[in-house]
Amino acid sequence: MKNEELQAIASQLKHPSGEKGIEMGNMMNETNINMTKHSIQNLNISAANKILELGHGNAGHVEFLFEQAENLKYYGLEMSELMFQEARQINRNFVSQKQAFFSLYDGNAVPFEDESFDKIFTVNTIYFWQKPEELLSEIYRVLKPNGNFCLTFAEEDFMKKLPFTQFEFELYSTEKAQKLIEKTAFKIVYTETQTEKVKSKTGELVDRAFTTIVLEK
Repeated sequence: MKNEELQAIASQLKHPSGEKGIEMGNMMNETNINMTKHSIQNLNISAANKILELGHGNAGHVEFLFEQAENLKYYGLEMSELMFQEARQINRNFVSQKQAFFSLYDGNAVPFEDESFDKIFTVNTIYFWQKPEELLSEIYRVLKPNGNFCLTFAEEDFMKKLPFTQFEFELYSTEKAQKLIEKTAFKIVYTETQTEKVKSKTGELVDRAFTTIVLEK
């Protein structure tokens, strides 16, 4: 593939838009679903929790989240207008019942009051954080005391084999992510790396190593 094509894939992964964006949103939901479910399960959600997700894509997984406990409220933040619209459409029943709330944001400032959420999670967004330390501080600020934040990402060793990650991606190993977290007030509760088989963008099955880090305020 030419550099322009690889650059275009990277841009769509960061910020899906246009016709290709819907396709990319569907594909991301499919390839990330195991990572996303793993993150949700690691949050130990309980009844009446308020949960925030950063970078939800088409949010095809929200139904799974609502199966975890009673009376949950889910808030999703997204930089892509297209994914914001798609997520609202896919989850229109939850939106109309005032269980799911979607908003756009700039990827830096989290537009909520201090100590708003019991649980926060994000999957495969860390590569695109413009100011990682500041965003972690924002997440810390909106989390309630003793609340959990679950950060899930594919390992650098796997990601650097993908030709499009040379554009717009900042790759992370577990060690690099932990060093970043150490600059914040978060405590690391739990770290786990596992490998799964996923279909690559070109259609063959590959082994992807991904890491989940659970943090506590």
